[in-house]
Amino acid sequence: MDPTTALPDDARCPCGSGETFGGCCGPLLAGRSAAPTAQALMRSRYTAFALGDAGYLRSTWHASTRPVSLDLDDDVVWRRLDVLDVRAGGPFDDAGTVEFVARYRSGDARGALRETSRFVREGGRWFYVDGDVGP
Repeated sequence: MDPTTALPDDARCPCGSGETFGGCCGPLLAGRSAAPTAQALMRSRYTAFALGDAGYLRSTWHASTRPVSLDLDDDVVWRRLDVLDVRAGGPFDDAGTVEFVARYRSGDARGALRETSRFVREGGRWFYVDGDVGP
């Protein structure tokens, strides 16, 4: 299934913004628009993980750190995203960081990934560079 059609436009967006998929991450994943901020890109990347859209993840990964391939674990179900802190990464910045916790389930186990992600803007587009995973 095409990840960008996995949700109807009027469904709640997986990123937790409170918006609909069609008014939030859907247009980004479909390539109809670009993320205006680092936080918007991070949220759309979370949604791409939740929907299994490896192509979008690779296309929004900075060329200097982008993996050659990306295999997503089908057993991981991403449940909730909480943004903890945003530093810079606005529409007039060239870099920014977003700290978040992404909660998931894998089989009977539940877990949380806490990361401070780094982003850069080049040619008017935001890209994920890398991140520090924390406790």
